[in-house]
Amino acid sequence: MGDTVLIDPVRDSRWDEFVENHPMGWLCHLSGWAKVLESSFEHMKGHYLALLDEDRNTIRAAMPLFEVKSWLTGKRLVSIPFATLCDPLVSSSEDFDTLFESALDLAKKLGIAHIEIRTHESPSLIDNDKLGPISFYKHHYLPLDAEPEQLKKSFHRACVRQKISKALKNGLTLKIADDESDVHEFDQLHLMTRQRIGLPPQPYAFIKSIWTTFSKSGRVSLLLAKKDDKAIGGLILFKYKDRVSAEFGASDHRYRDLCPNHYLFWETIKLACKEGYKVFDFGRTSPNNHGLMDFKSRWGTNVVDLPEYYYPKQASERFAEPESSMQRKLMGTVCRNVPSFVARQIGHFCYSHLG
Repeated sequence: MGDTVLIDPVRDSRWDEFVENHPMGWLCHLSGWAKVLESSFEHMKGHYLALLDEDRNTIRAAMPLFEVKSWLTGKRLVSIPFATLCDPLVSSSEDFDTLFESALDLAKKLGIAHIEIRTHESPSLIDNDKLGPISFYKHHYLPLDAEPEQLKKSFHRACVRQKISKALKNGLTLKIADDESDVHEFDQLHLMTRQRIGLPPQPYAFIKSIWTTFSKSGRVSLLLAKKDDKAIGGLILFKYKDRVSAEFGASDHRYRDLCPNHYLFWETIKLACKEGYKVFDFGRTSPNNHGLMDFKSRWGTNVVDLPEYYYPKQASERFAEPESSMQRKLMGTVCRNVPSFVARQIGHFCYSHLG
């Protein structure tokens, strides 16, 4: 059967090699993501459960879990914080069950009663009656199975193709970020965007850590849309194996008529095709965000659920509509109506409890 052990993904060279070779391995499974989370958020600590083969040298399956400690939102184990694609890295239901039992033992040892497991491709391997599933968030993706101009024919004519043409006529230019000053420019746009849509901004330390950890290897890129040398839109991309994923997007709403978002997504799709990627991901979306759901659907995308599993089972009832609470609505009103420096403080406070 093999043994389940806790390993340090940063120091154990087997870990990243295992992620690279597992069909569901993604950038957020890599040891670098553990560095990003633990360096950015004091309330998080990683615990990487690995199921070893009988030789005890080879990782057969694994489940990264992060201890998230908060007096506000509760103490819990999460697999994996702030990751869109974060399946347990298993190949059978038996291996999942073995790892989950080890997760229960770990939770008991840490004094934690609540476990969250987020998935993408692995639900068919999860059939455990101790877990309560919900399917709330959606995931849009575009198979890059043709040349860009051919793919373009599947885009909505008025809402996408015409806006791409408009952006090009408006003289927008593309800047591929190459130093931290570009990250600062994106951060300003990101702050503006999060305030406009009523969400607390992620701390700059988190954005910067993602950039410094992964940009040199080419696994993270930042694209900026510019008008007359002014950044008016930006996209942070995760690039790993055969996928490119748009993880963070931002734009200056005052320039929305120049269509910077359409320009950036189109340029990204072209670059992804040129670099040989097979899938372009549009990230995770709340179905309550009808505008964003429509935007992503108009690019000829497929849409699938991102199931989440909760222990104990009844905990899933609390999270069936995670964005409909009165607290969320109040937070949206506050974020939209406070000065930027206050919004940053709200973001720091909120993200010291989230996961």
